[in-house]
Amino acid sequence: MKLFSKELTNACKRAFSLSDDTASHEEIKTRILNGGQVTGTNMCILICAILIASVGLNTGSAAVIIGAMLISPLMGSILAMAYSVAAVDFQRFRRHFYGFMIQVSISFLVSVIYFLISPIKAPTAELLARTQPSLYDVIIATAGGLAGIIGNTRTDKANNVIPGVAIATALMPPLCTCGYSLVQGRWRMLAGAVYLFTVNCYFIFISAVLVLDILKIPKVSSLSEKQWKRLRKGMIRNTIFVLLPSVILTYLMLID
Repeated sequence: MKLFSKELTNACKRAFSLSDDTASHEEIKTRILNGGQVTGTNMCILICAILIASVGLNTGSAAVIIGAMLISPLMGSILAMAYSVAAVDFQRFRRHFYGFMIQVSISFLVSVIYFLISPIKAPTAELLARTQPSLYDVIIATAGGLAGIIGNTRTDKANNVIPGVAIATALMPPLCTCGYSLVQGRWRMLAGAVYLFTVNCYFIFISAVLVLDILKIPKVSSLSEKQWKRLRKGMIRNTIFVLLPSVILTYLMLID
């Protein structure tokens, strides 16, 4: 009985191990950081993605929205920021954070311009769906972030994880909805879309940091025990701060 129990335990450990088919640390670093670069090519693709998503939301076409999510490069910047934090490389984190903010700003500007000239002013069901964040969105973003970073750290480069994560976590649609809400002066919609975008980005980011830490990504600099405690407390505080509104909104939704 003890032998069977031991074999079962070992089998479970092997089944859920993240280290068995993990790529080398150098390959993981190259793969993630290259995906987070803000280049002219990525910016052109981003503009195309935001235009496609805006049209899809404006016309209520789910298929078009999915297409925009598949080609958007925003996920790469979030994973690059997560890698920088896991590697304790705060200089690199700032560089990727600034690049991410540039991407977000351009995306928002393009969506605003589109909705200013679009003749369709009424909100579609697809737009309204991106203005009601809940705890379920937190679960989706967390699971998506875990799947995304695990897929990025495998030896097998050819996998279908990343496209699925891009569709599930939906970074483009809430960003486009922000542009629509601002143009139409719908401030409640704007607040909901901003919060949904924040939830998706943050929980993808924090999930990726946790997995990369488990994989023992090499640290660029060392922190004292006091600094580690401060960093962990900051991450816990930020997680609670981002999570709490979704809990309240979900409660209100269920009792309504």
